Amino acid sequence: MRIFLIILILLAAWVAGLLAFANRVANSTPPPDPPEADAIVALTGASTIRLEAAEALLEEGLGRRLLISGVNREATRKQVRATLVTGAGTAAGRTFDCCVDLGFKAENTLGNARETAPWVARHHYHTLIVVTADYHMPRALLELKAAMPGVALYPFPVATEAVDARRWWASPGDARRMVLEYCKYGVIRVRNGLLSLSPSHRRRVAPPASAPANAVEPAS
Repeated sequence: MRIFLIILILLAAWVAGLLAFANRVANSTPPPDPPEADAIVALTGASTIRLEAAEALLEEGLGRRLLISGVNREATRKQVRATLVTGAGTAAGRTFDCCVDLGFKAENTLGNARETAPWVARHHYHTLIVVTADYHMPRALLELKAAMPGVALYPFPVATEAVDARRWWASPGDARRMVLEYCKYGVIRVRNGLLSLSPSHRRRVAPPASAPANAVEPAS
């Protein structure tokens, strides 16, 4: 009976945490205008909504440079540019050409952090606007904060077609994605908490600033 009660309490705590997580995601969009920062990073996803939002922030002057992290390795700079810029000689095109860097190495959220950290260090940035999907933002912030503890992060979550955060429970696919994201978020919180208990453990999330040149393709 006691074991059953413990299981019931743990299950109730898990469900309460899931509902709090989902509510946080649902209320995160539309986000307020972020403060001006040194730079912007966009974490890629299934659609271009995140990239378009980040490019708009860059054009508004809210950051000096933009890193698009996790670009498909088979994509070219010209192809990425074509998805974000229409027409030749436009202001958006000039902004992309001068101030957008592409990162091809990241394959997951931890990879995004490992790709972003040396880029931030190389440019001596101290503030960063983070653009990613609303449901992905909590986990992305955990990984980025662990990789760059001295950098101020300003979240700019965007609603995407991947999950309807306000009615996630109404669709099996949305519910599955939200539950999975909550579980991943919880695992990372536990991992980071355990690592923080060991003062002798120096967690090297990011490679050194002298990472290979092909880690990020700079603007031409």
